[in-house]
Amino acid sequence: MILLGILAASGAGVTGGVAGYFAAGETSGGGRSSTVDKFAFPTDSRTTLGTGLSVTKSYGVAGMANSGVAGYVGGGWVGGNSSSVDKFAFPADSRTTLGTGLSFSRYTSGMSDSGVAGYFGPGSTDGNSFSSSRNTTVDKFAFPSDSRTTLATGLSFNSLNSVGISNSGTAGYFTGGGSDSVDKFAFPSDSRTTLGTGLSGAGEWGAGMSNSGVAGYFALGLVGGSKVSTVNKFAFPADSRTTLGTGLSAATSFNSGMADSGVAGYFGGGATADSSEVSTVDKFAFPSDTRTTLGTGLSSVRAFTSAFANEAV
Repeated sequence: MILLGILAASGAGVTGGVAGYFAAGETSGGGRSSTVDKFAFPTDSRTTLGTGLSVTKSYGVAGMANSGVAGYVGGGWVGGNSSSVDKFAFPADSRTTLGTGLSFSRYTSGMSDSGVAGYFGPGSTDGNSFSSSRNTTVDKFAFPSDSRTTLATGLSFNSLNSVGISNSGTAGYFTGGGSDSVDKFAFPSDSRTTLGTGLSGAGEWGAGMSNSGVAGYFALGLVGGSKVSTVNKFAFPADSRTTLGTGLSAATSFNSGMADSGVAGYFGGGATADSSEVSTVDKFAFPSDTRTTLGTGLSSVRAFTSAFANEAV
């Protein structure tokens, strides 16, 4: 989201990824960041990439990945909305910037069908919450060429700041942005349906991650203008929803999520109820969903982070 939330998931039953990444965000002074922190699986030890994003970004920047190949960070706010997409090649983490970015500059969200294509969803085009700035657009980047098309069918609702997750090889999901609707895009046709059961509340500025083949998770972020710690879980393939008994370690929005499928999912960064940016990274162990908080969080406090993961599949 995530990243929002945002990850590229491996196939069901595959465990033992390489690393997860948290990129960009708003710093405690209100500035923008180009920092990319890398958390090695399974130790969760953190390093910071020597080469970060090509430009500092916050607000609505998103990540997704083609596991084993590359991670992508796109869109967001650079002093104005951005269409740029940076690509980090695995395992060297060397960065290039795609010649073709998003179809237009905007806040965005990300998810992917690893090995096939990555998707960047809709978001504000002018950096505010007016309905005229929202859209339904979903851009698709084919792997490995990174050629971009735009889906003929976008979201069923206009979104300011959507959140994406994926069940790789099966379907991707977008939600949030002030809506409780969850749209499902079947792979590889990209045909869209809307789940009969959406989020437990109209979430905004939340985050997502998934245990591919098993379940997807949405941290709701803001609900009714208040930050919450709520995490909804959607079991694959039925898409039935439950709410975790233990949510985030604090009511938080403006964070992002990524996961090591079969092992654990992570929500990092964001801002808590008093609007303070944090460096916290919460870890949810699969399949029990028990939560711990990493002793080493992000390298600096940051809200509006983006995330992706290399699950080496």
